[in-house]
Amino acid sequence: MARETRFALLTLGTAVLAFAVVVLGGYVRLSNAGLGCPDWPGCYGHLKVPESLAGTSGFERPLETGKAWKEMVHRYFAGALGLTIAGLGFIAWRRRQEDGQAVALPLMLVALVIFQALLGMWTVTWLLKPLVVTAHLLGGMATLGLLVWLALRQGHLLRPVAEPGPWRTWALLALGVAVLQVLLGGWTSANYAALACPDFPTCQGQWWPRTDFGQAFTLWHGLGINYEGGILGNPARMTIHLTHRLGAVLTLLTVGGLVLALLYRARSARVRKVAGVAGMALLVQAGLGIANVVFGLPLSVAVAHNAGAAILLLSLVALNHVLRPKTRPVPEPAAARSSVTGLESA
Repeated sequence: MARETRFALLTLGTAVLAFAVVVLGGYVRLSNAGLGCPDWPGCYGHLKVPESLAGTSGFERPLETGKAWKEMVHRYFAGALGLTIAGLGFIAWRRRQEDGQAVALPLMLVALVIFQALLGMWTVTWLLKPLVVTAHLLGGMATLGLLVWLALRQGHLLRPVAEPGPWRTWALLALGVAVLQVLLGGWTSANYAALACPDFPTCQGQWWPRTDFGQAFTLWHGLGINYEGGILGNPARMTIHLTHRLGAVLTLLTVGGLVLALLYRARSARVRKVAGVAGMALLVQAGLGIANVVFGLPLSVAVAHNAGAAILLLSLVALNHVLRPKTRPVPEPAAARSSVTGLESA
């Protein structure tokens, strides 16, 4: 097996670990365990959850063992992911002189995972500040997406094809819209606005209730505030929820339109298959979003919705990959090379 392919498989395995970290992070957030350990990187001053707070001082928050273990398991997985990505960066740097070895993207991932660690620390020390929580979610999704992109571009796991048409631009636009929707979803969750509209398709019995965009999207409320449970009023939370619904409609139109167009007009069977996977992920994600509202945000459905967002993003990353053939230098014809050589020798 070629070194390039082995590196791609190692990167893909790291992406699986990153997916687990994203899902665990969603589970911690949605089960209200984000402050299960009020310090970082340990838990009440220990590397594992203590059995009691006897002998510890300086912690006002009471120990809730179940929530604390959820938080620490997520940290263990995140730590393992950070070490694995650091290993990828080290391997890439050692092989930087080899033809075909990606270097810039692995090193970018190392920088990103370090920043993710800082966001994880600030999530706790800044008491679940929505801006930091949302940025932490987006950073996790970015780490996952870049790992999959690196694996696909580095190896031969899903070969790109030359597909004529406007699909590359449309696919990139669809990915951007999906990222924006993930951002809105994170903001909805971080501000505890998922149940601000408990009915569907209306919101508290109205198609457009009273809103408050000024408060809904104020990014900075200051430090020293405990954001657990949310601090916004009902109109602001409804505004966030409604904006997320509008984003879902935009995502359905953009991604769904691309999928249908590719299924009917793409020449390559490989492109149609990847588009079909993206279409299925989109439909499942839309159904999970509606189920969250109709059934009152059950934890299993909410976590699945978080995982579904990651799967939808990855399917769009794969679609962008398969529509973007690698550009390689065109080899110089043999006749031209021999004539140049003859001139140089003369």
